[in-house]
Amino acid sequence: MAQGRGSASVGVVVGAVLLCLLLHSEVARAAIYTVGDRAGWTFNTVSWPRGKRLRAGDVLVFKYNPSVHNVVAVDGRSYSSCGTPRGAKIYKSGNDRITLARGTNYFICNFPGHCQSGMKVAVTAA
Repeated sequence: MAQGRGSASVGVVVGAVLLCLLLHSEVARAAIYTVGDRAGWTFNTVSWPRGKRLRAGDVLVFKYNPSVHNVVAVDGRSYSSCGTPRGAKIYKSGNDRITLARGTNYFICNFPGHCQSGMKVAVTAA
């Protein structure tokens, strides 16, 4: 039986469907976590990740009052010193969704004194 243009089109459609299924399965595996659980993003969240199995691609939701807090994605040095490096991403919505990268992800509140009072969290994603 001769194959023409129709068989190539079917192959493209099948490939596209398989790609969509693969991408959907990756998204379906991502978990969503609210930082601080019911209390939300507040003071003393340093130990919040303890006992959680977080993975790259999981989503952290930071819920807080944006008039008194924010979320800043920082590096390890800035996390330790409670500093905000130039160019750091600052979230201010009060309902921020941040996708975890592989490795340790660091977040602080940079309102004066907040990070120093424990409003920071380091999350390691496998």
